[in-house]
Order: sequence, then C-alpha cells, then structure tokens
Amino acid sequence: MDVLHSAIWVSDLKKTLSFYVDALGLEKTKEFESGDGTTNVFVAGESDTEIQFKYDPEREPAKPKGYDHVAIGVDDTDAEVERLVEETGCRVRRGPLTSEEANARVAFIEDPDGYGIELVEEFE
Repeated sequence: MDVLHSAIWVSDLKKTLSFYVDALGLEKTKEFESGDGTTNVFVAGESDTEIQFKYDPEREPAKPKGYDHVAIGVDDTDAEVERLVEETGCRVRRGPLTSEEANARVAFIEDPDGYGIELVEEFE
C-alpha cells in the first residue's frame, strides 16, 4: 500500500495554482474535468505523492474544517517563509522555529484558502 494523493476543495483555482506551482515550485502533473463538471488539478514535488485540487465555481467557498496541514520539504525554512510572505502575502501561523522532536526547522503558513502548509527543513 502507498499514499497516492490527498484532495482538497479550493475556491479560486488560479490563485491556488499560482501559490503551489509558481511560489512553492511544485509541478502540475495532470488536469481533468470529472463527470460532475469539477475541475481536478494535481501537483507534486520530487516524490510520487500528489495534492489534488478540486474546483467547481458553483460550489460554496472552501472551508478547511478538520484539515490541519500538508508538509513540504524545503532547504531553508527561514528564507522560504520570508520569500513566500513577500511574494504571496500568505499568513504565517507559527514559526519559523526549531523542533528538536522533529529534528527540523519548521514554519506553518496558509495557502489562499486558509489551508495549513508546514515548511520543513530537516536536519542531517
């Protein structure tokens, strides 16, 4: 068994892709429209695990209930937070801080819909 992807509803697909593809540097891997008219766009980093964004302009705006965050590996947490805040105006929830338990430097930010993103710089 393997985790393939996680799907989340978004309220503005263009803003979402700008954030995840343009700002975070993830790659758009596929896109299709499902039978119910929902647009589905997948992005991934260096691993095979993807994030699926679901968009339907007729649907109520996305509300991140019960969802905590997705973790994304970075080379320099502090520099990435600074760059992302400057480029996207994203909200910083917490950090950057050093987590001894995780053996990493981490920060928590929000995407355009308020979903949590954990930036993780793992220590060697």
